[in-house]
Amino acid sequence: MKKGTILNRELNEAIASMGHTDYMIVCDAGFPIPNGVKRIDLALKKDVPDLETVLSLIAGDFIAENIYVAEEVETNNAPLYNKLKAIFPGVEIGTMEHQKILSEMAYKAKVIVRTGAFDPWGNVILQSGVSVPQWFDKPGIVVPDYYKDKM
Repeated sequence: MKKGTILNRELNEAIASMGHTDYMIVCDAGFPIPNGVKRIDLALKKDVPDLETVLSLIAGDFIAENIYVAEEVETNNAPLYNKLKAIFPGVEIGTMEHQKILSEMAYKAKVIVRTGAFDPWGNVILQSGVSVPQWFDKPGIVVPDYYKDKM
């Protein structure tokens, strides 16, 4: 049996398939997932599972290099913004127009994970990264300045 906390086969496969700079969107129950984009639907009922639970589990198996949320999140949904900072410490949280997340970014995502969250602007883009210490651990390899803080 698999060792780890995520039991969902599709979610495990999706995380394992992510390459550097790929996008995974973890979204609320109302997100308009486009046809043709890989969908993992975890929603059962209102707020089950919630964003915090799903994002916390993903964070245990996924290296996020960047996170993006709607421009409104920091001001209009501060609890979500603060949870993201706690779940992904040290990862920069950028913003973009909400409409861009719903349209352009939804089509760029390798996978979209739908939660049961009823969370305003509860759509989180995780950009896949690399484990800097593992990639730059060989003798003679020079760590670029933009990765030095991750060593």
